[in-house]
Amino acid sequence: MKLSKKVVLVCLFAVLALSMVFAGGKKETTTTAAAASKVTLNVMGYGNNANSEGQDFERIVKDFMEENPDVEVVYELLFDEAYHQKVSARMAAKDYPDVAYMGADARWGTSWQEAGQQIDNVPYMPASINQAAIPDFFGTGVKPYLPLGGSNFCTVVAVNMDLLNEINGGKLPATYDDLKALAAACAAKGISCITTHGADGWVWGSCVMSGIVPRYTGDTQWIEKACQGKVKFTDPAFVEALDSLAIMVADGVLDPNSTLLDSGAGFSAYQNGKCLMYIDGQWAMSQSNLGTATTKLIAIPAMPNAKYLDGAMAGAWQVGYGITKQGTSDAKVLDAAKRFIEFFYSEEETIIRIRNGAISSPILKSFTLPEDMDPLVAEKGNLGVYPSCYVIDSYLSGTPNDLLNAGMQDIVNGKQTAAQVAASVQAAFDAQ
Repeated sequence: MKLSKKVVLVCLFAVLALSMVFAGGKKETTTTAAAASKVTLNVMGYGNNANSEGQDFERIVKDFMEENPDVEVVYELLFDEAYHQKVSARMAAKDYPDVAYMGADARWGTSWQEAGQQIDNVPYMPASINQAAIPDFFGTGVKPYLPLGGSNFCTVVAVNMDLLNEINGGKLPATYDDLKALAAACAAKGISCITTHGADGWVWGSCVMSGIVPRYTGDTQWIEKACQGKVKFTDPAFVEALDSLAIMVADGVLDPNSTLLDSGAGFSAYQNGKCLMYIDGQWAMSQSNLGTATTKLIAIPAMPNAKYLDGAMAGAWQVGYGITKQGTSDAKVLDAAKRFIEFFYSEEETIIRIRNGAISSPILKSFTLPEDMDPLVAEKGNLGVYPSCYVIDSYLSGTPNDLLNAGMQDIVNGKQTAAQVAASVQAAFDAQ
């Protein structure tokens, strides 16, 4: 039977009315349906909106969601100790993210390992990753995350070679007497010899003392042994390492005003020729930060009365992002996590990280540095010639680490002795 147009229209209006009733009187839009079908990816990121790591993370999340409209990334972004505290809290509450910033050492990996959230990420790594460039962290073939790049050198010194040429023809210090002579020459020019952004407490452990401890203990792994209780922070060699800060201040080598500078003021001092040498991690050492001066990157120069391992430089495999066990519990979430990791580690983002100094070397296959790359990238590649030692805060955390960082600032300012700082750190460690 053939229906008239009038009957067909009546039927259509009836269907539309029923659908509106079942939808609560509102027509369901395409946008609402799409939102309901989105996969939620829970990510725990590292950084904040004041540093490039956090800024890059937020930009990547935004760009990723624009290119992957079926995924909603819900993230928490924290930096420094606040990040580690929140990791511990979330693990205790079993509030696990799907993707997280992590490592394989005590500071960056233990909480994830103990919660059972570190899994082998090898099956989920993008095809563009050179897996051979990632270490076998546990000796079992398990690689629980993707490092952002190659080894992360923490105790790096930028030397203003233009100033050094004016002072002594460009001769780098080989002995501590050479360093004291440079300090005197710098004082005569009204500039400091060595400075750092010491108002940021973590710098003293990561970027200063980590490369100094082996020169007095003779052990590149001393900090790990201290955290295992095999040696003590009150041991004479460690106290002597701490006391080297006071000696350098007394000799005019280390500027005590370093404790007043944050990273912005510190880099400004270097850019404007107010200091000859500047200590920071390699991630911060790009020409955009260091200015127009010709810069050479070296290890911390010779130390007073040090007996071992001249040129020791602290380094560790970089932390990065990994898919957690939680992230594999749902096939759609796992697919979104794999896409997010691939996006985060793309060649485009790798080049950005190299340009801003965040990494020293890429872990991508067939990667070629752009011709206009920052000249300090090549300088970073040469840092591997120095003896490598452990980074303090890769192992020491919580109150003992906080007391050590604050205590080193006090040593530089003459408020505490090295022995007093060492004793307080050991007491806090024993009380854990």
